[in-house]
Amino acid sequence: MDKFRMIFQFFQSNQESFMNGICGIMALASTQMYSAFDFNCPCLPQYNLAYGLGILLVPPFILFLLGFVLNNNISMLAEEWRRPRGRRGKDAAVLRYMCCSMAQRAMIAPVVWLSVTLLDGKCITCAFCTSVPLESLGNASHPHLSQGELQRVLARIPCKEIYNGQQLIANEVAVRYLRCISQALGWCFVLLMTTLAFLVRSLRPCFSQAAFLKSRYWSHYIDIERKLFDETCAEHARSFAKVCIQQFFEGMSTDLEAARCHLPRKAPADAGEAAEKLLGITDQGTMNMALKSWHRCKPPLHLHPPAPPTGNGWAGEGQPPTHPSAPRKETAAYYSWV
Repeated sequence: MDKFRMIFQFFQSNQESFMNGICGIMALASTQMYSAFDFNCPCLPQYNLAYGLGILLVPPFILFLLGFVLNNNISMLAEEWRRPRGRRGKDAAVLRYMCCSMAQRAMIAPVVWLSVTLLDGKCITCAFCTSVPLESLGNASHPHLSQGELQRVLARIPCKEIYNGQQLIANEVAVRYLRCISQALGWCFVLLMTTLAFLVRSLRPCFSQAAFLKSRYWSHYIDIERKLFDETCAEHARSFAKVCIQQFFEGMSTDLEAARCHLPRKAPADAGEAAEKLLGITDQGTMNMALKSWHRCKPPLHLHPPAPPTGNGWAGEGQPPTHPSAPRKETAAYYSWV
C-alpha cells in the first residue's frame, strides 16, 4: 500500500511532466490506431463523403475530448469557474491560462491524427472521388452515361477491384491526383501547426511577462491549495475514524469490565494525538458545515504578513524613509545605608 501511495505522490508532484508523457503516448497511440484501422470506403455516391470526412474529423474530436478527460485539472477549472465568489474574487486571466494549457496538451493527438490521415490520402480519395475533373484527366464526353450513373462509376475509384470506368478515367490517374492533393493539404497543415507553435513560443516573451507570471503563479496556487485541502481532509477523516473506533471499543470494554466487576483499562496513548488532529470538529454536522463554508466562502488571499524591511529597495517605494529611533539612555541609582 505504501508503494502505491509513493507512486501516487510522485505522479502528483510531477503532474506536468506526467501529463506531457500522457499526451505523447496518446499521439503515438493515434498513429498506431490509424495504422491498425481497416479503412473500407463504401464506394457509393451518397456515403463516400460522409465516411471519408467522418474518419478524418470524428477521431480527432474524440481524442481532443479524451485529452481533457485524462487531465486532472479539468475538474479544478470547472470548480474554480462555478464556485461562489465569497471573500475571494475570480481572476478571468487565471481561468484562461488554465484552459489554454489544457487545450494545448489536448490538441497534440488530434493534430497527429489529422497529419497522418491527410498524408496517407485514403480519406480524401474516398470523400472527393466523385469530384475528379474528367475534362482534364479523362473522357468527359461519354455518350451512354447519365449524371447519376457517372457519379456511381466515379464513386468506385477507391475500390480498385470493382471499378469499371477505365473508359472514363484510369483508376491510377484518379487515385494519384486525389492523393497528391491530400498530401499537399497534409504538409500545409503540418507547416501551419509548426509555425503557430513557433509563434506562440517565441512571441510570448514579447508581450506582458508580468501578466503571464501572475496567471501561472495563481494557477499553481489553486492546484496546490486543492491538493493540500484534500490531504488535510484525508488526515482529518483518518483521525475522526480512529477516535470514533476507539470510543466504540472503549465503550464495549467498559461495559464488559463492569459486567465482570473488573477495572477498566486505560485509553491508548495515541488517542489524544488523534483527537488533537480533529481541530475541534468532532461531529458530522460541523464537518459538513465546514466543507460547505470552504466551497461557498473560501478565505481571502491576505495573510497579514509583517511589514518587510525597506533597505533593499523593493518595498516602501514612494514613502518617506524611516529613521532609526534614538538609543535609550539608561541611568542607575545607587543607595548607601551608611
